[in-house]
Amino acid sequence: MQSVESVESVQSVQSVQSVQSVVSVQSVQSVVSVQSVQSVVLDMGQRIRIDDLARRLIRLRGLRPSNVDEPETLTKIMSTLADISRDLPVIFPGHPRTRQRLAVSHAVSAVDGEAEGTQLRLIEPLGYLDFLALQRHATLVITDSGGIQEETTYLGVLCLIVRENTERPVTVTLGTNILVGQDMGRLRTEVGRILAGDGKRGQVPPLWDGHAAERIADVIENLPF
Repeated sequence: MQSVESVESVQSVQSVQSVQSVVSVQSVQSVVSVQSVQSVVLDMGQRIRIDDLARRLIRLRGLRPSNVDEPETLTKIMSTLADISRDLPVIFPGHPRTRQRLAVSHAVSAVDGEAEGTQLRLIEPLGYLDFLALQRHATLVITDSGGIQEETTYLGVLCLIVRENTERPVTVTLGTNILVGQDMGRLRTEVGRILAGDGKRGQVPPLWDGHAAERIADVIENLPF
């Protein structure tokens, strides 16, 4: 039985090592793909060139039930975003659930420039590469999504988190993220600082180098089976 276990262990290590090469290739391909995106879809059938964005937009992503289920909270957030959009465009790829909540609340009046002078634009959900490309070229991102907190930190894009806490604290302590909660006054203040060139200077956390699979394989290979 011991020899069988040893054989299985060796096979497992070889399998992990073969997977790491695939992960590394896929990671490189994703980075190259995002860098090669020249335009993104903002509406069905309509695209805008990345060069035309000129890093002068805010990309909004969300929103969690804690931010959309209560009409008063959703209206407060959307009204604040509409005010912010007077300074530069805010592009919001809306989740179907969020769209439904907007439709039954007074918050819908803040969307798509319905308020005079605003540039808050609700668009259809984006494909993954379009989504990352838009994020990469944004002046800043406003979100309550955990995954986007990590993406913005890795891309070096400033991100304001509309949540009271985060399961990705390293994106706040080391990364480009700032936790503003549901304090809309704080959100306005932080946006103003960023637009004035006084935004946070974050960094990519240690070990976020794309080689995690290799390190995992090395640990498994050296386990005392």
